[in-house]
Amino acid sequence: MDRGDKQQQQNQMSLAKSSRQRYSEWIFRDVPSDITLDVGGGTFALHKFPLVSRCGKIRKLVAEHRDSDISRIELLNLPGGADSFELAAKFCYGINFEITPLNVAQLCCVSDYLEMNEEYSKDNLGSRAEEYLETIICKNLEMSVEVLQQCENLLPLADELKIVSRCVDAIASKACAEQIASSFSRLEYSSSGRLHMSKQVKCEGDWWIDDISNLRVDLYQRVIMAMKCRGVRPESIGASLMNYAQKELTRKSSLWNLSNQQKADLLVSNTMEHEKIVVETIISLLPVEKQAVPLSFLFGLLRSAVMLDCSVACRLDLERKIGSQLDVATLDDLLIPLFRHAGDTLFDVDTVHRILVNFSQQDDSDEDELEDDASVFESEGPRSPSQSALFKVAKLVDNYLAEIAPDANLKLNKFMVIAESLPAHARTVHDGLYRAVDIYLKAHQSLSESDRKKLCKLIDFQKLSQEAGAHAAQNERLPLQSIVQVLYFEQIRLRNSLCCSYNDEDPKPMHHQSWRISSGALSAAMSPRDNYASLRRENRELKLELARLRMRLNDLEKEHVCMKRDMAKSNSRKFMSSFSKKIGKLSLFGQSSSRGSSSPSRHSHRTDSKVIERTCASTD
Repeated sequence: MDRGDKQQQQNQMSLAKSSRQRYSEWIFRDVPSDITLDVGGGTFALHKFPLVSRCGKIRKLVAEHRDSDISRIELLNLPGGADSFELAAKFCYGINFEITPLNVAQLCCVSDYLEMNEEYSKDNLGSRAEEYLETIICKNLEMSVEVLQQCENLLPLADELKIVSRCVDAIASKACAEQIASSFSRLEYSSSGRLHMSKQVKCEGDWWIDDISNLRVDLYQRVIMAMKCRGVRPESIGASLMNYAQKELTRKSSLWNLSNQQKADLLVSNTMEHEKIVVETIISLLPVEKQAVPLSFLFGLLRSAVMLDCSVACRLDLERKIGSQLDVATLDDLLIPLFRHAGDTLFDVDTVHRILVNFSQQDDSDEDELEDDASVFESEGPRSPSQSALFKVAKLVDNYLAEIAPDANLKLNKFMVIAESLPAHARTVHDGLYRAVDIYLKAHQSLSESDRKKLCKLIDFQKLSQEAGAHAAQNERLPLQSIVQVLYFEQIRLRNSLCCSYNDEDPKPMHHQSWRISSGALSAAMSPRDNYASLRRENRELKLELARLRMRLNDLEKEHVCMKRDMAKSNSRKFMSSFSKKIGKLSLFGQSSSRGSSSPSRHSHRTDSKVIERTCASTD
C-alpha cells in the first residue's frame, strides 16, 4: 500500500470517528439501535422508526427486506456525504438545526436522494429547504454566490434540481438591478438645468465583482453569460474578467515551496491544465465592445494562450479583437516571446503578422464605409480615424521591425511579410522602415546581392527625410541600385529647393523666360503669333535636351559596366569613393550651359524619371 492509500484510509477513519462523536450527542441513548447506515466512510447506529417515517428511500429498503430483518444499509453516492446525512437524520429525529447558505444546497440534494418529500411526511426536509432557497437565497446576491460555491461538490444533482440555474439567475438579476440603482443615484442637474450623469472612476454597483471571483470556472462562466443576457454593462463584465484572471492565473505561486519533482508534476497535470481552461473561458466571455478591457490585458491573455497552447479558434478570436484596436498598442505589447524552442526566432512573428492582417482588413472595411459616406456627403474635412490609426500602426510596425531585426534566426521572408502587411499609403515617411532594413542588413551580412535588392525594394527612397537620405547615400550596406535611387531623389530635391529659392527671392534669370511665358497669365497677354513662336522654340529646346540626356545615359551605361568589373575585384570603400567621383563627372543631374534648362519642369522631371528607370533596369 502506497503513501496515498494510507493517507486516504486514515482520513476515512478520522471522518468515521468524528461522525460517531457527533451523532452520539443527539442519538437516543436509552433505546438500543436497530439499524446501522454506512454513508461516505461514516457509520451511524440509528433507529428504523424515525427514519422510515420521513425517508422514502429507507422505507423502501426496509420493506424489501422485511423477512430478513435488515439491520445494515449502505447508502452509496449520497450527495454531501456523512455531513449531509447527519443533518437529514437530525431532522428525522426532530432535532432543530439552522438552515444556512452553507448547507441549503446539501439539504436540497440529500432530501431528493432520500426522498424526504411531502408524499411521506408533511412539511418535510425537501419543502423546508426549497422554501428557504426561494425566499431567502434568491433574494440576496451574496448568499446566492455562497450557495453556488457549495454546489461545486454537488454536481450534477444540484444542476438537475435547478439549484445552480436559480442562483445564477438571481446573481445576474441582482447585479443588473444594482447597476440601474447606481446609475439613478449618479443622475444630477447641471448648471443649465439639464439632467446628466456624473462621472465616477468606479461604479458603486460593481461591488459583486470580488464575490463571484471565488467561483469555479464553469460556474463563473454561467454567471457572466447570464449577466450579458441581463444587460450588465460591458465595462463591468471586463472588470470582472480581469479580476478573475488575476486571481486564478496567479495561484500557482503557492507551489514553489514544494520539491522540484512534486512541483513539476503538479504544474503539468493540474495547474497548467486549469490555467488553460481559465484562459479559454475568459477569451470566450470577452465583450464584443471595443475598449471594454484594456488592450494590455488582451495581449497578456494572448501570451498566456500561446504559452499554454490553447485552441487555435480561441487564439484567432483573441487576435481579431486585438487587431480591431491595434492603434493604441505599444511596442512592448507586440514583443510576444516564442515559447516553443524550435530554433526559430526569439519573438512570435507569425502571431504579430496575423494581428496586422486583421487590422488591415478592419481598415479596409472602414475605408469602404468612408467611400460610401463620401458619395452621399461630398465635403472635405479632417482625416478619418481609420487613417490616423493606420499611421500610428505603421510607426509601431517600423519600431517592431527595428526591434526584431538583430535576431540572427529571423528569416528574410518573415521580416518582409511584416513590413508588407500594411498598405503602401500607410507610411508618409520611410525613415523608420529604412532604419529597420539597415539594422537587418547589418545583422545579416551574409545576405546575397539579390536578397539585399529584394529587401531594399520595400523602401520608397523618395519618402526619406533629408537626414535619412544623406545617410543612405553613404551606406555601403545598400546595393548599388538603391544608392543610385537615393542620389537621384536627392538631386531632384536639390533642384526643387533651388527653384523655390528663385521664385521667392530674386528676379528670374533670363533662361527661365520661356517657362514663365508658357505658364499663367503672361502667355495670355501675348499675341497668338508670338505665343506660337514661343511654343515652337520650346519644342526645339526640349528635343535638344532629350538628345543630351540620351548621350548622358549611354555614358552612364558604359561607366556602369566598368563599375561592375571593379565591384567584382574589390568591395572596399575606395570603390564607393571612385563611384561618387564618376557620378560627379557624368553630371547626369547637373544644369546645362545651354538654354535647355529653360524647358518646363514637368517635362524635365518626366524625362529624369525615364532615365532613372532605365538606369535601375540596367543594374538588375
